[in-house]
Amino acid sequence: MKFPSDSEEIDVESGRLDKDREKSVRSKRGLTLHNQALLSGLAYCLSSCSMILVNKYVLSSYDFNAGISLMLYQNFVSVIIVSSLSFFGIITTEPLTWRLIKVWLPVNMIFVGMLVTSMFSLRYINVAMVTVLKNVTNVMTAVGEMYLFNKHHDNRVWAALFLMIISAISGGFTDLSFNAVGYTWQFFNCFLTASYSLTLRRVMDTAKLVTKSGELNEFSMVMLNNTLSLPLGLFLIFVFNEVDYLSQSPLLRLPTFWVVITFSGFLGLAISFTSMWFLHQTGATTYSLVGSLNKIPLSVAGILLFNVSTSLENSASIFFGLAAGVLFARANMRAI
Repeated sequence: MKFPSDSEEIDVESGRLDKDREKSVRSKRGLTLHNQALLSGLAYCLSSCSMILVNKYVLSSYDFNAGISLMLYQNFVSVIIVSSLSFFGIITTEPLTWRLIKVWLPVNMIFVGMLVTSMFSLRYINVAMVTVLKNVTNVMTAVGEMYLFNKHHDNRVWAALFLMIISAISGGFTDLSFNAVGYTWQFFNCFLTASYSLTLRRVMDTAKLVTKSGELNEFSMVMLNNTLSLPLGLFLIFVFNEVDYLSQSPLLRLPTFWVVITFSGFLGLAISFTSMWFLHQTGATTYSLVGSLNKIPLSVAGILLFNVSTSLENSASIFFGLAAGVLFARANMRAI
C-alpha cells in the first residue's frame, strides 16, 4: 500500500482549492450576470417611463407649445454627449460620410416624424391612453411584416392584436378627455413608428456596406439619427411657426425650465443606452415582454401624477389594452 507523499498531498489540496475557486468564480459570475440583467431591465423601465412622463410634464404642466423645439433640443443634447464620449475614446462611432448620410436619410425622416407626432399627441392625450393607443403600432408592424417580409403569425398573435384594436376603440369611446386632434396625431405616430421599425431592418444592412469598418454599432445609429435630425428639426420649426412662439415665451427665461428639458435630453439618450444594455444581457423576447409590462406602471403613474379624470369603463379599457399587450408579447415569445 502506497501512501501519498507530501508533494502529492499538496497537489491534491491545491486541486481542491482550484476547484473551489472555480465554483466560486462561476457562482459569482452567474450572480453578476443575473444582477446585470435585472439592473439593465430596471434602468430601461425607469428611463422609458421617465422620458414619457417628463415630456408630458413639459408640454402640459408648463403649457409649452413647441414640441418640435423640445425634440430638437433633446436630440442636440444627445449629439453633444455621444460626441464627447467618442472624442475621449470611451465609445466608437462611424464617421458621417456623404454615402452613409444618403443611405440613412430616408429612415431618419421617419424617425423625426415619429418623435414630432409623439410630442403633439402627448400634448392632447393623457399618458394612459397614449400607452394603449401605441398598441396599434404592433398591429401595423405585424401586417407590414406579413406583406414585406412574408412573416406568418400564428392564431395567438392575431388574437392578441384583435384585442388591442378592441381596447383602443373602446378606450377612445370611454375617454372623458377625448381630443380628436390628439388621437389623429397618435394614429400618425403609430404608423410612423411601425414604418421606422420595418424600414430600419433594410437600411441597417445597406448602411453597413458603405461604412469604413463594414459595421454599424448602436452608438453610430444614435449619432446618425440625432445629428441628421437637427437640420430637419430646424426646418420644421419654421414650417410650424414655432420661432414666434419661442421669441415671446417667458418659459425660456426660467432656469428651472432649462433644467427640466436638459434632463429630458439625458433621458432620451438613456433610453438608447439602457435598451441596448438590456437587449445585450437578455434577448429580444424578454425585451418585448418587459416593454409590455412597463406600460402598466406608466399608465398608473400618468393617471395619478396628472390628476386625469377617468371612468370605470375607461379604466377597464386601459387595463384591457395593457393585458392585450402582454398577451401579444407572450405569443411572440412562443412563436420564436
